[in-house]
Amino acid sequence: MKNLITSIDSFENMIQGNFLYVDKTEYVWRLIEPAKGLYFLSRPRRFGKSLLLSTLKAVFEGKKELFQGLALYDKPYDWEKHPVIHLDLNGRDFSTPEKMEDRLQRILLEQANDHKVQLQINSADTMFHELIKTLHDKFGDVVILLDEYDKPILNNISEDNRQVFLKALKAFYSVIKEKNDMIRLVFITGVSKFSHVSLFSDLNNLTDITLDADFAEMLGFTEQDIRANFADRIPEAAKANGLSEEDLMQRLLIWYDGYRFSEAVTHVCNPVSVTSFFKKHYRFANYWGTTGMPTFLFKLARTTRFNFEQALSEPVSELAFNAYDVDSIDTLGLLWQTGYLTIKETLPATLGATMFRLGFPDYEVEQYFNTQLLAYYSGYKDSTMSSVVYKLTESIRHDEVDTFMKTLQAYFASIPYDIRSGDEHYYQTIFFITFLLLGCSIEAESRTNEGRIDAFVRTDKAVYIFEFKLDKTAEKAVSQIVNRHYYERFQACGLPLRLIGVDFDSEKGRIDGWQEQKSS
Repeated sequence: MKNLITSIDSFENMIQGNFLYVDKTEYVWRLIEPAKGLYFLSRPRRFGKSLLLSTLKAVFEGKKELFQGLALYDKPYDWEKHPVIHLDLNGRDFSTPEKMEDRLQRILLEQANDHKVQLQINSADTMFHELIKTLHDKFGDVVILLDEYDKPILNNISEDNRQVFLKALKAFYSVIKEKNDMIRLVFITGVSKFSHVSLFSDLNNLTDITLDADFAEMLGFTEQDIRANFADRIPEAAKANGLSEEDLMQRLLIWYDGYRFSEAVTHVCNPVSVTSFFKKHYRFANYWGTTGMPTFLFKLARTTRFNFEQALSEPVSELAFNAYDVDSIDTLGLLWQTGYLTIKETLPATLGATMFRLGFPDYEVEQYFNTQLLAYYSGYKDSTMSSVVYKLTESIRHDEVDTFMKTLQAYFASIPYDIRSGDEHYYQTIFFITFLLLGCSIEAESRTNEGRIDAFVRTDKAVYIFEFKLDKTAEKAVSQIVNRHYYERFQACGLPLRLIGVDFDSEKGRIDGWQEQKSS
């Protein structure tokens, strides 16, 4: 049985350390088979991008012995050695333009030292020029592996001087185009796709494989990957959770599966989450979320009055996946690129175009993102927010409407004055995300429009239909449920219907009262 690990990004160390490696080298072959290739791939964090680059490095260093038993080993490849420049921007301090310049220079000096060549200290772009030319002249065509190219941008995306970083990176990355004739292969990874960094404007022969169906399974684990590579662990995992092996697989897919990176129906699991589940005593938990949450996303969403309901319901064009300007960031695109939303459905549009409906990839991401979002909007700590949602869920499960409403009332009343806003959109967002969180555990939905929120919760005891009126009365809210027949869609379910009208005072930021009416 192979050892499991989630912290190694080195292909060579993984193979030599007898760690489980899910064979993705068939896709590596597709990348290296052409005589020349320049590629870009965007994937969320902790998805195996660094491991892929490390695998490519081992290939171009001619280390065929590491690939024995893998798909690439028997391919008609010459295993010719090439000088590899591996620019890994992970874990570096890019907090100021000066530090970014210094760190880039250090990375280049490290690479020169690895190849035993001399490099004069100069501006980073000049040093990059010199390193490529020196290695080409001495060893032949160069391979450039650029990991997390957008790290300096993401680290400073909310700073006023972000354009300074962008300008410096444009000069640095433009070297790749200028030295194109000396290059065998370029592979660039990142989370986001930003314009004006030369990669997506000047490098017109750069192939973006982010949404390419041929590479949709290159990173992440498919269901087949899990069944084949964790077969020796699945029986014990099923026993530990009191499930059959098939029921365990289905629960795994609910928790961790659902990332889709093309129009094809192929979907994959986050490899860190799945491996962590099998490594950490078969416990279902949020593993991907513990790797960090970019709070600038929430700040951006609130500043731009981002409509989460619209994002989860209305289809978007492929433009949502394009590169964008750091001074005009699209919140939806950033949520997609950082992995909080993924393709859930493709829809045909006019003249053969395709529209995409986005959504949360799996239970793990949906639960974590919504909890973090509510904590940000309310000023609560993560643990407190989780406790509130748990109390809401348990009270409604046990048909305790009064407890549910009092918990919700106390939740809003305790939001600090300097955090809450009298703006209706702020409270609509909180209501909507709260019911999304409830929907992670029980069937719940929320819909918002101007001045009101309607929602329903369905348990095995009853169906609860809520109408939240902003700055009206609870009586008007419950009357609207009746007069507009919101309950009719549930009449055939055979469960009691509970109609609940709620009055919310947006100026005071509190629930002023509620009224219930039963309907059979």
